[in-house]
Amino acid sequence: MTDPRLAYAVDRAEIQDLQARYLFALDWFDADAYADCFTEDGVLDWALGIVEGRETIRAEAHGMPKALAAYFADDGSGRPKRLRHYITNIVVQIAGDRATGQAYWMETSNDTPDGSARIGGFGHYQDELHRVNGKWLFSRRKIFNELLDGRCAEASNPVREMGGER
Repeated sequence: MTDPRLAYAVDRAEIQDLQARYLFALDWFDADAYADCFTEDGVLDWALGIVEGRETIRAEAHGMPKALAAYFADDGSGRPKRLRHYITNIVVQIAGDRATGQAYWMETSNDTPDGSARIGGFGHYQDELHRVNGKWLFSRRKIFNELLDGRCAEASNPVREMGGER
């Protein structure tokens, strides 16, 4: 592509697709699809620690349903409990086969007495991405969670710190 605006638009669309596939994999506890969003040496920095390498991330993702088993326990309502994650306010800087990104996320659930939705968590992602064999993947994803001590955002605007070119 010779038009840099078109190249940016295509790359951005592919990165946003990656972000959405990641969240669908998370919400459906699809450990393989989740891990496949990362490079072979990818890093996941989340509430339970730092996990390095796609296969280690895959193993971590396989344990997520067990970690949330109490949340998903049958409450007698006949209605399955669900978590759904959303991403918004996406900022992406692309430089060749590397990119950085920032985005807000929030989580909704229906674990209320009447099954209505509630926001259960929110924060933002800091991403480093690499294009590997023509496919964008996370090389590092750091998850900030505004409800957890030690996982809250810094006081300064994280987008100001981003480098690279649009």
